[in-house]
Amino acid sequence: MRRTSFADMPCSVARTLEVIGEWWTMLVIREAFNGVRRFDDFQGKLGIARNVLAARLQGLVDNEVLERRQYQDRPPRYEYRLTQKGRDLYPVLISMLNWGDRWMSGEAGPPLKLTHDCGHQPDPKLICGHCSEQLEPRQMKLEYVDA
Repeated sequence: MRRTSFADMPCSVARTLEVIGEWWTMLVIREAFNGVRRFDDFQGKLGIARNVLAARLQGLVDNEVLERRQYQDRPPRYEYRLTQKGRDLYPVLISMLNWGDRWMSGEAGPPLKLTHDCGHQPDPKLICGHCSEQLEPRQMKLEYVDA
């Protein structure tokens, strides 16, 4: 069954889901942030079917989230590296991690700990780039822009 494309929907959330909304895609991106670069390493870390992984990697390359770089000539071998567009997904990944830690970790608690270079666990906040106040949904106003 084919899913509906969100590519032409006039909504940035929908258009983002067109790129990263498939199962496995954010886990592939998570592994890329953790330093995984080679196909077999992605496959080993995720336990994902090779054909599914190949499709997800190709989709991320097509959407310029990852770039494919040759690292060996004979036989030709490639690795996948985050582009700036891909690195800009880090706040999304961390937000998903924090949400999962709060709401999905169960009695055992979060399965991993994120530590900043300062040695402390971060408590990331979404803040206004102008006034530095933490953003809250009720403080925001939505305005539709005619295209």
